[in-house]
Amino acid sequence: MTVTQSEPVISGSIVTCPPGAVLPRPRPATALGCSTPVAHPQPTGRDRYTISEVAQHTGLSAHTLRWYERIGLMPHVDRTHTGQRRFTNRDLDWLDLVGKLRLTGMPVADMVRYAELVREGEGTFAERELLLTRHREDVRRRIAELESTLDVLDYKIGIYADARRASERV
Repeated sequence: MTVTQSEPVISGSIVTCPPGAVLPRPRPATALGCSTPVAHPQPTGRDRYTISEVAQHTGLSAHTLRWYERIGLMPHVDRTHTGQRRFTNRDLDWLDLVGKLRLTGMPVADMVRYAELVREGEGTFAERELLLTRHREDVRRRIAELESTLDVLDYKIGIYADARRASERV
């Protein structure tokens, strides 16, 4: 999929943007701007990847990449004259974002809706923001639950560590 010119793409901790774009605010964990090059698997200047190269680079299976394309999560992948898929650096950037959304537990239907909104253009900023804001709140709730669970684990580990130390002293 090609992300619209108004949509910055985050790749790892580096943000890539179209030429002349200005980010509204710095991104967390990086002070780098849009002009920072993104590390892609091929030598500089090569911007065409086979499905097997993309699978190796992303850790996704070729089957998953085809499925993403079929459901509209990755709608436009160029093809060679023989019909073989050729992915671009922008496709890799998009897949990186999709991977991050998957990691946060975003439902596939929401990711597909987000992709549709991106393709529709700037008029969907408010809806994209709302979709991501709602998901962020879900992520924050799950993080709080995990932190609470971690507190219980730490407590239990402390009990066992104290018991072990006490039995070693005897």
